[in-house]
Amino acid sequence: MTQTHMLHRIFVACSIVVCLMLLAGSPARAAEPGYSSWFRYEATLGAQWDFTAVEGDENQVRITRIDGSGPARKVFVLYPKPSSAYDVAISKILTVFANKGVNAEFTVYNYGGDEKQGEQAIAMAEKNGSELIFSMGSRSTAYLWNNYKGGEIPVVSVCSKDPVLLGQMDSYDHGSGTNFAFTSLNMPVEVQMAYIVDFMPDLRNFAILVDSQNVSAVETQANPMAELAREKGINVVMLSVDDPKNAAAELDTLVPSAVATMRKSDPLLERSIFWITGSTAVFREIETINANADRVPVLSVVPEVVAEGPDSAVMSIGISFESNAHLASLYGYSVLQGTAKVSDLRVGIVSPPDIAINFLKVREIGLDIPFNFIESATFIYGYDGQAVRSTGG
Repeated sequence: MTQTHMLHRIFVACSIVVCLMLLAGSPARAAEPGYSSWFRYEATLGAQWDFTAVEGDENQVRITRIDGSGPARKVFVLYPKPSSAYDVAISKILTVFANKGVNAEFTVYNYGGDEKQGEQAIAMAEKNGSELIFSMGSRSTAYLWNNYKGGEIPVVSVCSKDPVLLGQMDSYDHGSGTNFAFTSLNMPVEVQMAYIVDFMPDLRNFAILVDSQNVSAVETQANPMAELAREKGINVVMLSVDDPKNAAAELDTLVPSAVATMRKSDPLLERSIFWITGSTAVFREIETINANADRVPVLSVVPEVVAEGPDSAVMSIGISFESNAHLASLYGYSVLQGTAKVSDLRVGIVSPPDIAINFLKVREIGLDIPFNFIESATFIYGYDGQAVRSTGG
């Protein structure tokens, strides 16, 4: 069994409960006022880690183990912006490292997508003697791939879209041969479509919601799924938000317009689906989408969009932020321990997918969920919208 396959096997038993709880409102807090605008973590981690603001630099956070023993392993984490997805991912990374007994010192740096600050971040990581870099998000990963490929510090991607579809890797079958190891938030669209068709065999209309400014979501999620749906004779309605800051207002127009279009071929809206991609600007507006979706079920590639209560998608079929971060953590841990070479690690893709179901939304629409979905779901909310399952068992 290869190192990659072993890591995948280890991971499969993991649940998405923590990230769903985080997004549904479980205790999460900013570490210090100096960076409260961009950095948050799961509150229980305060018992294991010390979070410290860096005087004079609100873009930095230092994280050290409480009661850690032995030399601290130095890890650098590069953020491009604030994101609830990154809150979940950093919390999972810290949890995994703590559970494995790693005494580590993390430097988290938000470079804001600025090239010069990115250069400063790389210089800082090298000067500090960092032994590992986690690139948080597709934008950070792309920046480091373009500017630090071949560098001395190993890099592991977190919360990043498919590196093969983005042209960073030419295959899933081998490592990068460089200082990079990639994990992917994407699962193969063929697999996702097979689940979708199993859920709705007579699917006629497939409306895809994406932020047009989110290039990675467009190129690795929206466009490939649209192409596959068209090949299967399914009508595709592409809903692109052009201004992320004005997403709610745009969706107020786009979603009802799509419903009207779908009614032309599906008058009772029984063979239509809304599909939310991993575009933060879109999925954070789930309340707006639901308010305009009529009785068309809203599904998502992002498991975190299925949450407690009514502001939730009906179901998700994808890879959660926590699942991806767990796998990335295992990659990073193996690299630090010397049990794996970063250049040899294949693209890490979580399998099977995380399925989450909210039966409050199922009942509102009057859907039938196939039993195999219920049986294999990682997380289920009951008819009252409360959590009733937190693992796949």
